[in-house]
Amino acid sequence: MTNMKVFYGSALFAICLAGCSKAPAPVLERHDVGSVVRLDPAFDTIAPQGAYIEKVADGFQFTEGPLWRPDGHLWFSDVTANAVRSVTADGHAEILIPNGGGPTNAPPGSYIGPNGMVADKDGYVLLCQHANRRIVRVGKDLQTTPYVEKFEGKRFNSPNDLVYKSDGSLYFTDPPYGLLKQDDDPLKELKFNGVFRYAGGKTQAVIKDLTRPNGIAFSPDEKTLYVANSDEKRKIWMRYDVASDGTVSNGRVLADVTAEKEDGLPDGMKVDSLGNVYGTGPGGVWVFAPDGRHIGTIKPPETPANCNWGDDGKTLYITARTGVYRIKLAVAGEKPLYQ
Repeated sequence: MTNMKVFYGSALFAICLAGCSKAPAPVLERHDVGSVVRLDPAFDTIAPQGAYIEKVADGFQFTEGPLWRPDGHLWFSDVTANAVRSVTADGHAEILIPNGGGPTNAPPGSYIGPNGMVADKDGYVLLCQHANRRIVRVGKDLQTTPYVEKFEGKRFNSPNDLVYKSDGSLYFTDPPYGLLKQDDDPLKELKFNGVFRYAGGKTQAVIKDLTRPNGIAFSPDEKTLYVANSDEKRKIWMRYDVASDGTVSNGRVLADVTAEKEDGLPDGMKVDSLGNVYGTGPGGVWVFAPDGRHIGTIKPPETPANCNWGDDGKTLYITARTGVYRIKLAVAGEKPLYQ
């Protein structure tokens, strides 16, 4: 191990140890809120030295699905509280949509609320609902109308996360988390947990062999689709080739963290304008270079579930258990297709 540097606030402690190794030692920065772990010099171009994590707001139950809105609010889901909330950059939070996942009699703590969100071409928001097991469109008056509800006449399990492709097609994941007994729930109608494509009023299953498909994102050139698999027995991020007609093929593992012991599973993810992938997972937000190298980890003080870009486009907002956090980076996030 050589030249290991540890940052505590503004103080710098440099520990130079004797001996050499082929790979440089990780560099760990610690701040008052969370920490930043540097594994590759390439990470310095993303998170400059001194970049730090801030707490925006806390006191929630299980935060998910962040989406920056043009009026300066971050919308996010509070899954077990069954509410869509918003928070300003200075931390003022409010409830936008109570029963955001749909009405339910599920026991407290169930994953029955709203989840992932994305803006559509008309400036509205599409929202995944676990209790209602569908995707709805949120109007300017915050009223919801069904958008996608069934596949081949059968209800979805519980749509979780979603992303648009530039041709207007919508891709979304459908794990069974919103069902109280998950795969064994008698209300489950589909025999698989899939990834779907919705376009032209038609829904097709594009991936059917993942046990817990969750976070989803496209590379900037849209030739690669990334999908997180949130399974304790197989904690992986996958990548797939995407043809011009939307066909998905050639699935292979981007990263496998099944052996990791820190709390958390591969969950929500985003991509920046250079193609780097930010995947919430064990212990933090794992950052991968486009070639799949794990170059750094952003570690808020709570286990993160999702992330998204906000403010000036270079600020990464992170939803993590009971709180919302952010870190200002040097690279712009991939610009949303719709605002």
